[in-house]
Amino acid sequence: MRVFIFITSLLIAVSLTGCDKAGLFQGKNAAVNIPSGSQVKSGTVVAKVNNEAITQEDLDQDISVYNSSVPADKPEAKITTKEQKVNYLKNDLIRRTLLAQDAADKGLDRSEDVTRVLQKTRQELLLMVLVKQITDTTEVSSAEIEEYYNKYKDQLKDPEQREISEIVVASEQDARDILIQLLQGADFASVAKEKSKSASAKNGGDLGYVKKGAKGAQFDAVAFADTLEVGRVSSVFKTPDGYCIIKLEAKKGGQQKSLADMWEDIKKGLTFLKQQQKLDDLVGKLSSSARIEIYEGKIK
Repeated sequence: MRVFIFITSLLIAVSLTGCDKAGLFQGKNAAVNIPSGSQVKSGTVVAKVNNEAITQEDLDQDISVYNSSVPADKPEAKITTKEQKVNYLKNDLIRRTLLAQDAADKGLDRSEDVTRVLQKTRQELLLMVLVKQITDTTEVSSAEIEEYYNKYKDQLKDPEQREISEIVVASEQDARDILIQLLQGADFASVAKEKSKSASAKNGGDLGYVKKGAKGAQFDAVAFADTLEVGRVSSVFKTPDGYCIIKLEAKKGGQQKSLADMWEDIKKGLTFLKQQQKLDDLVGKLSSSARIEIYEGKIK
C-alpha cells in the first residue's frame, strides 16, 4: 500500500518547484490550509475528484517522487509507460485525493495536532526554498578553487597504504632471536606461522594493506617510516600486543592529486562554506532587528 509513502517527499518536491503554485501558503502570517476542491489549477487536467482537478503536472511530479524512491538495483519497478501512469493515477493518486478530501470534510485539518504539524511543515518548506535561493546565487570562482588547492594540496593526497606482515612474540629476547634468523635468510611467513602469537600467524603474518591509525601509534611509527623499504624487515619494537617485527611487502597511495582531479570536490566544499556563511550573516542580521524572548525557567 503506497497511499502515504510519498507525503513527505511530495512536500519537499513542492517546495523546490514553487510553493505559491501549490496554494499551501498565502502570505507571511497566513494559516496553513489543505487545498480545497475549488482550487483553480493551471495545466492539462487528467482527472477530477469531486471537482478537484489533477493535472498532468501533478501526476508527473508524483511519479517522479515515486521513481526516485525505487532502489537502483530494481529499475524495472519504475513507472515509465502510459499504461503504468494511468494505473498509478487510478490506484494511488486518486486514492490519496479521496482520503485527503474525506479528512478535510471531517475537519481533521483544523485539529490542533494537524495544525501544529502543518505549521511546522510550512516553516521547514519556507526554509528550504530560502536555502535553495541562496544556493542558486552562490558562486565560486576558478581563482578561489586554485588558491585553495595551492594552500592545502599537501593535505589532499590519497591516503598511503602499506602491505605489512608481522611476527609478534611475548618476550624481547625471543623477538631478537627471530630477527637474527630473518636477517640470515629465514622465510618470514614460515617463521610467523611457527612462532608468532598474533591471529595473523595462520596467514604467515600477512595483515594485507593497512592505513595509518589501524594498529596504533607504535606500529605506525615503524610501519610508515620513510626508512623502511619494500622487502625489508624492521627492528624489534614493542606494542600493546607484545614484541613485534614487521616486513614491508608493498605500498600504494600517497600520490599528490592534481588540481583537475580535485576541482569539483573543492568547488562543492567552498560552495557549501559560502552558503553557510550567507546563512550565518542573514541570521545575524535578522537577530539584531528581531525581538527574541527566551523563557529558560519554563523549560523542563
